[in-house]
Amino acid sequence: MSELAKSRDQIAFFAKSLFDRGLSHGSTGNISVRLSDGSLLVTPTGSSMGSLNPARISHLAEDGSLLSGDRPTKEIPLHSAFYDTRPGTGAVVHLHSSHSVALSLLPDLDPDNAVPPLTAYGVMLLGKVQLLPFFVPGDPAMGDAVRALAGKRSVVLLANHGPVVAGKDLETAVNAMEELEATARLALLLRGVPTSALSPDQVGRIVDKFDVDWT
Repeated sequence: MSELAKSRDQIAFFAKSLFDRGLSHGSTGNISVRLSDGSLLVTPTGSSMGSLNPARISHLAEDGSLLSGDRPTKEIPLHSAFYDTRPGTGAVVHLHSSHSVALSLLPDLDPDNAVPPLTAYGVMLLGKVQLLPFFVPGDPAMGDAVRALAGKRSVVLLANHGPVVAGKDLETAVNAMEELEATARLALLLRGVPTSALSPDQVGRIVDKFDVDWT
């Protein structure tokens, strides 16, 4: 099986898994994968992640022109910003998952570290999560905001919109996205409850042992 066909099947598989477990709904969310030749596979605009046809997933040349499949998601500038600023990125996942969106609505988040360090795996898989302001969906300014981070974050929360995760491959990005949603859920469940989050020393030990980018 060619890299193109295999990657299309992989996108459809993980998209359905996310949809079936309630992390995506309706026609929300999008996924992209960068192929070895620099071209991109991207979920089509208006498509449901629960019923993607692999053959219809958009295939874009490096210059953004459509090679095959349906018209791509309008969030291409958002995805491209991660590929352009984080050279090791092989996949990007953007969802509107409920707990992460809810967390982005809270008024007292630290924009530079929006997700509290509650668990070791949250620190390991996410690093620091950047909260970005609200943008109208499809606004190229979302990509500009990611570019302004200069590759500093692999995970961002778009306020009143949803999370975006970049990973070395699709499985890594999906795993990090699930960890983000689980951590956001914990943060909401514990809101207003006395909680022992990880201490700076504990976070530092995790960061050192697993070489986490915590800048």
